[in-house]
Amino acid sequence: MKLLRMKSIQFLKKENQLSSPVIRAKVVGKKLVKEGPFGTLVYTIKQMKMYRGFSKMPHVQYIHTEASESLCGLKLEVNKYQYLLTGRVYEGKMYTGLCNFVERWDQLTLSQRKGLNYRYHLGCNCKIKSCYYLPCFVTSKNECLWTDMLSNFGYPGYQSKHYACIRQKGGYCSWYRGWAPPDKSISNATDP
Repeated sequence: MKLLRMKSIQFLKKENQLSSPVIRAKVVGKKLVKEGPFGTLVYTIKQMKMYRGFSKMPHVQYIHTEASESLCGLKLEVNKYQYLLTGRVYEGKMYTGLCNFVERWDQLTLSQRKGLNYRYHLGCNCKIKSCYYLPCFVTSKNECLWTDMLSNFGYPGYQSKHYACIRQKGGYCSWYRGWAPPDKSISNATDP
């Protein structure tokens, strides 16, 4: 099932998820309700920060997921960790599952945490193009080629853990490593 979870934070910018909520939260409660054929887990959360999704849901208090992991339901620890949670809003409720990006905050790399707080918004007009097999090419100046799928089979690879796709000089998007401010005079298309 974990293979289905695209673990790259870069996928948070996919076009169909632009207004989907992305939050940092701590789970403070859990309840099984009888929605759906196998039930739904409703997690009560304390929202620490919202990164995206204000227009769909300005504040998230509950996260809904399937009760069964075989239906892509999540098991989250109560009163233990902070999580980065993504999902979708349906009929005023936020839903998440194994196919969404969900990770413990302390398991994110420093580059991922900095990206969320400072850098990923610089790539809002950039698109991530997945490369599943060679050869792969970008077809426009606003694309970054994501190659973690070639060697990691959907698990987080070096690229997704340490780079951000951002717009550089001349309107070109490229991978940025995150150690220094983006170079305004050079477009580095060779990294990673």
